[in-house]
Formats: sequence, C-alpha cells, structure tokens
Amino acid sequence: MSLDFAVRITEILLALAFLQQSIEHLQGPKDEQHIFFPRIGLSILLLLGFQTQWVCVALVMNGLVILKRFQGPYNGGSDRMSLLILCCLCLVHFMPTLRWQEYIFGYLALQLVLSYFIAGWVKIVNSEWRSGRALEDVFRFSAYPVSEGLRAWADWPRLLCLMSWAVILFELLFPFTLLSQPTLIIGLVIAAIFHLTNALLFGLNRFFWIWLAAYPSILWLQQRIFVAEFL
Repeated sequence: MSLDFAVRITEILLALAFLQQSIEHLQGPKDEQHIFFPRIGLSILLLLGFQTQWVCVALVMNGLVILKRFQGPYNGGSDRMSLLILCCLCLVHFMPTLRWQEYIFGYLALQLVLSYFIAGWVKIVNSEWRSGRALEDVFRFSAYPVSEGLRAWADWPRLLCLMSWAVILFELLFPFTLLSQPTLIIGLVIAAIFHLTNALLFGLNRFFWIWLAAYPSILWLQQRIFVAEFL
C-alpha cells in the first residue's frame, strides 16, 4: 500500500464519518445547522478528492468552530480522533518532503495503537473493570444501552466479567498485531467488530466510523516497516 493510496482511503473514510456525524445535527438549533451544513459540503468535496489539501484546512477551521460551540469535544474520544486524523492529513499534504509525510502518517498510526493500549491499561488497573463491575454498572445504571431489555445483562456478572477481560486483553495485546500483516488484519477486524458491538449495544456509532478512518494508516505503517526490514 503506497502512502498516497493510504492517505486517499483515509480521506474517503473520514469524509464518510463526517457526513454521518453532521447529518445528526441537521434537525438541531439554527446555530448548529450553520456549522454543520458547511461541514457536509466540505466532506463531499473531500470524498470527491477536490482540492483535498485546502478542504482539509477548511475542515480544521470548521472543527475549531465546533469546539467553541460545544465548549470542547462534546463526544469525547470520537471528536478527538476526528481532529487528530484531520490535522495529520493537513500536515501530510503540506509537508515539503516524503520523509516528513511518512513521519506524520506514521504518527497517526502510532496514536491509533496507543488508543487501544492505553484504554486497556486504564481498565486493568481498575479493580471494577477486572471484576466486571464496571460493565455491570453500565448496563444497570447508565443511559447508554439502546434498549431497556439490554439492562438485564447486568444480572449476568460472570458473563460481564468474561467480557471485561476479553476487552482488556485485546486492547493490551493490540500492539503485537503489528508483528505481521495477517495478525494486523485479524486485529483490525476484531477491533471493528468491537466498535460495531458498542454501536449496537450503546449507540456509540461515531466511534465505529472514525476509528475505521484511521485503519489505513496502521496498515500502511506495518507494510512500511516490513518492507524497510527486507531492503
């Protein structure tokens, strides 16, 4: 996978993620519509590949306006990942040499790896996650489950403990998927299923689309490292 191809796939996936995010606000207050209508237009241009470097700059400026409107990344991690991918794309387009472009795109891939590993580390040092109590509280008390029927899962503590450890171990072991392309692909498929499950169970649909947008960077990086070792 060439750098140009990986960047272009990232742009397409990011544009689709932004379209999905923006459509949610079209029925919102007028000031939100004034922010997200332009974002839809810019996302379509990015999807079509029209002047992508300047479209990315405009999307960064639009993102700063959104941060001001909501006084920060109101959707937490998904908004932070959105801005990270967007800023990395901007820098890739304006870096003067191929080496610096690779550094920036590789940085995005490493941030993706860290997003999983750090999430796993935070969980494993938390006794409530190790016991499954954290997931039990999510199902029993939080507003996240998309169906009231899902709250019955809170009555299955052993299942939730098993689910907790499955998530923890996968996140902590994710960096090892870089050892080969097949293990990386398997790891990304599992990660995508994990995000899709969160979207179906808890309505966290933004995480699914925006994390997918970062996957080309890590596929490129793994191949880049592999090729460098045998040259």
